[in-house]
Amino acid sequence: MAPPVQEEGIDDYTQDGTVDLKGNPVRRSQRGGWRACSFIIVYEVFERMAYYGISTNLIIYMTKKLHQGTVKASNNVTNWAGTIWMTPILGAYVADAHLGRYWTFLISCAIYLAGMSLLTLSVSLPSLRPPACHSVDIESCKKASTLELVVFFVALYTLAVGTGGTKPNISTIGADQFDDFHPIEKFHKLSFFNWWQFGVFFGTLVANTFLVYVQDNVGWSLGYGLPTVGLLISISIFLAGTRFYRHKVPAGSPFTRMARVIMAAFRKWNVTIPSDPKELYELDLEVYVKNGKFRIDSTPTLRFLNKASVKTGSTDPWMLCSVTEVEETKQMLRMIPILVVTFIPSTMMAQVNTLFIKQGTTLDTKIGNFSIPPACLTAFVTLSMLVSIVLYDRYFVRIMQKFTKNPRGITLLQRMGIGMIIHILVMVTSSLVDRYRLSEAEKHGVVESGSRIPVTIFILLPQFVLMGVADAFLEVAKLEFFYDQAPESMKSLGTSYSTTSLGIGNFISSFLLSTVSDITKRNGHHGWILNNLNASRLDYYYAFFAILNFLNFLFFLVVIKFYVYKAEVSDSMEVLAKELKVMRLKPAKQEDIGT
Repeated sequence: MAPPVQEEGIDDYTQDGTVDLKGNPVRRSQRGGWRACSFIIVYEVFERMAYYGISTNLIIYMTKKLHQGTVKASNNVTNWAGTIWMTPILGAYVADAHLGRYWTFLISCAIYLAGMSLLTLSVSLPSLRPPACHSVDIESCKKASTLELVVFFVALYTLAVGTGGTKPNISTIGADQFDDFHPIEKFHKLSFFNWWQFGVFFGTLVANTFLVYVQDNVGWSLGYGLPTVGLLISISIFLAGTRFYRHKVPAGSPFTRMARVIMAAFRKWNVTIPSDPKELYELDLEVYVKNGKFRIDSTPTLRFLNKASVKTGSTDPWMLCSVTEVEETKQMLRMIPILVVTFIPSTMMAQVNTLFIKQGTTLDTKIGNFSIPPACLTAFVTLSMLVSIVLYDRYFVRIMQKFTKNPRGITLLQRMGIGMIIHILVMVTSSLVDRYRLSEAEKHGVVESGSRIPVTIFILLPQFVLMGVADAFLEVAKLEFFYDQAPESMKSLGTSYSTTSLGIGNFISSFLLSTVSDITKRNGHHGWILNNLNASRLDYYYAFFAILNFLNFLFFLVVIKFYVYKAEVSDSMEVLAKELKVMRLKPAKQEDIGT
């Protein structure tokens, strides 16, 4: 009986190179899996509640409390959001090259909490905000002083730096809890991102309803104080699960490895690539197995980079790179065109927390004696996304599997494409709704005064709901695609591609809003985007976005035609199914032997 026990103990150790905080190998029965992920997913619920508790209603605070105009406030929101989503590149670099995901995450949490605390202080102290103003004309209100703006924006951007270290690492830490070398855990990992997104949107839903209501009807001090406490709770929950986590050892800077490959290839630009890939430089398989890493075979795509692996006598790492290093670089570079085509949909998402909400301030928010904060409509984005994800997984995938034989129903890129089509519908709908809103403003004579239009705020509901449906297709697929297609040693950097898309999308939104606002005012024209939205032409602006989305979709079709997946999903899933079947047969055979 002794040998089987010993074999079982050896098999219990993870094979993907994960360790504990002291660098010791870990047993899968003691660490990782869904037990560890439960702490991480609960953390994300509270953290998203904290983040969206600040960001969702930020446009209202800037216009009503800091007395900024529509364009300036919108751009301040999107520039900050852009920074929020771009800083994960730095966080991913620090994690992969130096500190590891766990310690990068914890240090970033401290910075994040400091920013949230200062922001709460900024909105709470009367000396740090301008006096209240109830005039419809914002230009007549006293502007915030330099000191007030400095404290407020220092707090916002400190928060942004903190999230740069948390965003790319927390989801990757969660995915690290499943061993890709173990078929059952690899199978469980497939559902991780859906549960992850469920946690994200549940926290978002609480922020978009409860916290937004508190901010509009109780006060900004409590409205920002609660998210700060929520963040503190989320960090405590994450720390409580520390003894259950598996950790990946930092594999070195992915940027340095990529730079070496590119430099080596250019330095050997005139070298002939051998016809037999086995003649290229590569480490022994045992080296990768020992470190729990994957060795990647040479591929013909981006063939120029294969020159980096051609042996010329030099062992300088800036002159000679392994085939695996070359293929890792190729994988990251191949995803860049896909990253670029997601910028425009990300720009559309930026409208939800800016112009969509500002539209709501011009409409009737009353339901009986109850007043709905305009930012609460963002909850319908979350709700429609949650419903769409459930319907997608339970029905759409099963129906499509019958036709495509793909375990995912459709490929990740096809799912993203459907999301892009829905984005076109979002902007067409938004344009038509705003045309109706403007006609009602003219009908009731409130165009010049900027007063509320006696039309229910729920006319905006279709654009919010459709945005949630679009996100269910595009955003979930985008996160999973960039994680799935990134090489194992660059998962954090791969995940940061997804956040980079959102960041650049927000910066594009700022650029387009400023540019269109400026151009449409030239030569004595009225302008499309004014402080008085009743006199603006947002319908034209949204129609412009619809055309932009359509052109971007055509570009997407060209890009995906040339994209080569890292591995065919159908093939890998078939292999996984066979491995699972073998593992289920083993216990049965052992029982037969025992009898």
